[in-house]
Amino acid sequence: MTEMARVSLIQMVSGFDVDENLAHASSLLEKAASTGAQIAVLPENFAAFQNRHLVDVAIRESAGEGAIRRFLSEQSARLGLWIVGGSVPLCERPDGESVPDGRVRAACLVYDDRGREVARYDKIHLFDAEVGDQQGRYQESSVFEPGDRAVVLDTPAGRLGLSICYDLRFPELYRELRAQGAEWVVVPSAFTYRTGEAHWEILLRARAIENQFWVCAPDQGGWHDERRRTWGHSMIVDPWGRIVQGAEEGEAVVSGELDRELLQKTRKAMPVWEHRRSGF
Repeated sequence: MTEMARVSLIQMVSGFDVDENLAHASSLLEKAASTGAQIAVLPENFAAFQNRHLVDVAIRESAGEGAIRRFLSEQSARLGLWIVGGSVPLCERPDGESVPDGRVRAACLVYDDRGREVARYDKIHLFDAEVGDQQGRYQESSVFEPGDRAVVLDTPAGRLGLSICYDLRFPELYRELRAQGAEWVVVPSAFTYRTGEAHWEILLRARAIENQFWVCAPDQGGWHDERRRTWGHSMIVDPWGRIVQGAEEGEAVVSGELDRELLQKTRKAMPVWEHRRSGF
């Protein structure tokens, strides 16, 4: 593992057609690979965005016959690239048990550069909220079952902690990821325009500052239909809370170097982890 690792964030404006979304993702992943990236991170719902047949998609993916998992495996092996697969709908839990009540899990799947699935994180916090946009009310819990386990794994860029979108509002999850040794975290998202404009940058920088790790957040960014608009502004934030690379709206590839030496220097100069007090 080197002190510097290049990571690319893939920003998309996914539609309702899985095959079309995968075609766009393929092109953007090729751009990421051409920058010399070792790891690419796709946004939440990159392949199945508000898909009206989400359960059918999840059944195919869980049975090993789906296009999304096959795509992630083939692309990572073809490009020699680690891929963090945003979120993929699955109808079984990590232990193989079926998700009840006709719901699915939103799973972030990680593939290594040989096309092997090496990690899975199921989104813990579900977005049930009214934000005053054209969509009106969001009720993820009617479709998704929450996960219950934090996930950290070793990658070429160091120890990686996984999270998805609405998780960003719950700092205790990121404390747990830091406790498990995370040196960088991903936040693949589909933040609404309204909440993104108000809170996206603030929350990402806060999570980086609090835990002194790199934060890499690819977002959906644009109009998906006449009612749904996402914020975009994918960004890489360093352990001091500085935005080192970012985008605005539309499709984009945001690439940057994650410097593990900078992380170690930041933690050594201000050892906030050691300064914590039990019970507070």
